[in-house]
Amino acid sequence: MRWPNVATALILLVVSFSASAQKLPNFADLVEAQSPAVVKINTVSRANRSRQSIIPDTQQLPDIFRHFFDPRNIPEREQRAIGSGFLVSSDGYLLTNNHVIDGADEIVVRLQDRREFTAELIGTDPRSDIALLKIDAEKLPYLTFAKEEELRVGDWVLAIGSPFGLDFTASAGIVSAIGRSIPSEDNGNYVPFIQTDVAINPGNSGGPLFNLKGQVVGINSQIYTRSGGSIGLSFAIPASVAINVFDQLKSKGRVDRGWLGVVIQEVDRNLAESFGLKKPEGALVARVEPDSPADKAGVKNGDIITEFDRQKIIESGDLPHVVGITPPNSTVDMLVIREGRKKTLSVTVTALEGENFASNSNSPIGSAQDGRLGMVVEPLPDEIAKQFDVSEGVLVRSVTAAGPAAEAGIQAGDVITQIGFNAISDLDSYHQIEDQLPPDSLLPIRFVRKGTPIFRTIATPE
Repeated sequence: MRWPNVATALILLVVSFSASAQKLPNFADLVEAQSPAVVKINTVSRANRSRQSIIPDTQQLPDIFRHFFDPRNIPEREQRAIGSGFLVSSDGYLLTNNHVIDGADEIVVRLQDRREFTAELIGTDPRSDIALLKIDAEKLPYLTFAKEEELRVGDWVLAIGSPFGLDFTASAGIVSAIGRSIPSEDNGNYVPFIQTDVAINPGNSGGPLFNLKGQVVGINSQIYTRSGGSIGLSFAIPASVAINVFDQLKSKGRVDRGWLGVVIQEVDRNLAESFGLKKPEGALVARVEPDSPADKAGVKNGDIITEFDRQKIIESGDLPHVVGITPPNSTVDMLVIREGRKKTLSVTVTALEGENFASNSNSPIGSAQDGRLGMVVEPLPDEIAKQFDVSEGVLVRSVTAAGPAAEAGIQAGDVITQIGFNAISDLDSYHQIEDQLPPDSLLPIRFVRKGTPIFRTIATPE
């Protein structure tokens, strides 16, 4: 009597699996429609003869050997590399990664129909890793960008490129995270990357990342790997960044970014508690650059920026993203938390230049006691102040093991500039503030280590 029920259950299970299978996307039409606008990029870099070897003084060599060291007889070395890109206009403009063409003497673009063109470099933006090229052709197929706000974690995405030189290869996956902050080698942080599990390998760099509508949601840029190949973590530059960079490179050949002039750090649970926050959020200002937009707006060390131009700052890495895309000379409102109170400041950002954005003393000995905080401090020597670019504070001479300062991570050689919400101007102010610290409390402490300002929390004894 139970067999019919089992048969019915099996039928329902098969129907359920069939329905689920029908929901999986089929990328065939998308690949067929969009592949013609994807290109393969081949680059050639020729090594400079003068840098290939150290040329000895030929006058000291026998005649029979001199011709071997004549620069005219040293062959040029060619380095070849491959990457991907995609057309963004019918008249030949195309985007790729800056690292794909960086240092190239020759850039050749190959279309799906096997036509090849020598590309002209219009402009590059190393901070976002985007380059704009131009080929001499008309009526070309091209791709359009999607609106970034339409992309969600879990959405299906497709990449087309030339991994390992295998032309026009498609690979699919899902968006696994949005807004990833990945500092560059120069500690820049201007791109809120899209993280996916799409198989991206060397040669995919610069290629497009599509949504199911066939719109470009990002430019494939990086992979996280320990083996040299994809392991399920790849990163793409979002469409909003690519559009902004493309417009600026096309119109003026460079990219201008907003600059605020602060050094920031993450707010952890202990810092949040010490600053009176209900939860960790925002970007903690560890240092304000003198005469910067932040300085002129009244930003102080210890402020926590929680909103910039009506955009929430959840993590510290969010701030460089929103400041960077703010046009220079724009005036925007910024919400900060100062000593537990919210404060709105108006700031006029300026243009980022160079690396502006952002990281044995003979002086008289101070106290020989380690004090309540478990460290011995002394007046700040002029040479240390100049070296670390600080004007006030006290120098840590030694730290007591297992004391409050040691537990806070403070080391000898650090310069203490703030405890709680009180600035440390000199040795006298340090001792005065230390004596008045409330017992059994968790307080923020700011110090400068080798020129880098850092906030930690320090626990005062009972």
